[in-house]
Amino acid sequence: MADEDDLPEQLRIRREKRAGILKRGAQAYPVSVPRTTSLLAIRQKHKDLPIDVSTGIIESVTGRVIFKRDTGKLCFANLREGDGTELQAMFSLDKIGEEQLEIWKSEIDLGDIVSVTGEVITSKRGELSILANSFTLAAKALRPLPVEHKPLSEESRVRMRYVDLIVRPEARENARLRPAVMRSLRNTFNARNFLEVETPMLQVMHGGAAARPFKTFSNAYEMDLFLRIAPELYLKRCVVGGLERVFEINRNFRNEGADSSHSPEFAMIETYEAYGDWNSMAELTRTLIQDAAKEVFGSHVVKHHDGRELDLSGKWSEVSLFDAISDAVGEKVSAQTSNDDLKKIATKLGIKCDPKWVTGKLAEVIFEHAGVNKLTGPTFVKGFPIDTSPLVRAHRETSGIAEKWDLYIEGFELATGYSELIDPVIQRERLVEQTKLAATGDLEAMGLDEDFLRAMEYGMPPMGGMGMGVDRLLMALTGLGIRETILFPLVKPTSGDE
Repeated sequence: MADEDDLPEQLRIRREKRAGILKRGAQAYPVSVPRTTSLLAIRQKHKDLPIDVSTGIIESVTGRVIFKRDTGKLCFANLREGDGTELQAMFSLDKIGEEQLEIWKSEIDLGDIVSVTGEVITSKRGELSILANSFTLAAKALRPLPVEHKPLSEESRVRMRYVDLIVRPEARENARLRPAVMRSLRNTFNARNFLEVETPMLQVMHGGAAARPFKTFSNAYEMDLFLRIAPELYLKRCVVGGLERVFEINRNFRNEGADSSHSPEFAMIETYEAYGDWNSMAELTRTLIQDAAKEVFGSHVVKHHDGRELDLSGKWSEVSLFDAISDAVGEKVSAQTSNDDLKKIATKLGIKCDPKWVTGKLAEVIFEHAGVNKLTGPTFVKGFPIDTSPLVRAHRETSGIAEKWDLYIEGFELATGYSELIDPVIQRERLVEQTKLAATGDLEAMGLDEDFLRAMEYGMPPMGGMGMGVDRLLMALTGLGIRETILFPLVKPTSGDE
């Protein structure tokens, strides 16, 4: 904390008020204050009260002071509770006395949290109010709230979400949107007899996705561990054990870049269904998303924060990955197209190629660079290269590709689904190849997980699998960036106060 003399005037004055409150024997942060009901309950109970009426009902309410007008013998304030409900409080000389009125004027600031006890009335203008008999300070705010004509910047909203939640209704709505979506997701799974499970976040070996992991160390076990990049290999163990329909809503950690659609820590839903395949997973995914849209908006047409509408109804488009690449680059590209030919295409597009990229990775990068922006509406992009899909079954008809799709909405990948590879011999071969890639410096390559292979050797039924970013689902529903859909996203610390 800076020296008191170096503080900005607003902060210094508020600290002086706090000291004055304590000096006169009062409390600036009491353990409890009177509260008999909520502001919302009062608004609902007395919503039809006529103008200039005294009910005779005494209540104690709490709220943050967001407006204050001190005028002679009658003072007004607007109180706001956490759900955004506001109510006027009135302080008159004849009701609370000169001493209390002066304390209200001199010690209470915007941002303070107070308890007000008084009669429920309507003012001469018809405003539902609490006419105070007394008030108590619940918490003294030592920092002022942002002023209306100078709102928080986007960066400050992320860094100080607590302030964002106080001053911006949209922030509170976004915070309440997530649990509504979570409830919908769980309800959809429960209706289909899926079992929710929990799997480890700390793992001896990272796997289940192509991503660079965070590494940590266990003092108790004296060994390196990884924060999970995906729960896939543990969820598949569940299916081997007879839990045939499982899902998990989890936190994953990937030590990669951060932008408008990527966060190092993110929420994900992953699910596996015995005797399903990539087609049944596509149908399940569409249902999950449409049910969530219906839960939040009452319709499959969602309304974004900027007023735009996105229609998620009906069946969704499907396109082959290599057809999408061919259309985007103006020449025929297939799973058999050579690495050299793909490099030529990438060079024409201005893509800087990593020499460690396998052929399939190169194809995917070309698609992300040139093909994604041509997709309109929700689209399943199907048939990804086999060499970038080590846990996925080869396509039953077309060589060189796997039965894997990515779902794109609004230009970003929202979910991915598979027909899962269940042959332990082929799976071992694939993971051995991954270890070779890791040895050449591929930081995203998976390790050889012997325990997972042992589980497969006990017999893994045919199954479909799917993973979907929960934060990205909220992006699709709201049109917001990922840092707005995560309540407290990871940000670099600043050198000083905001």
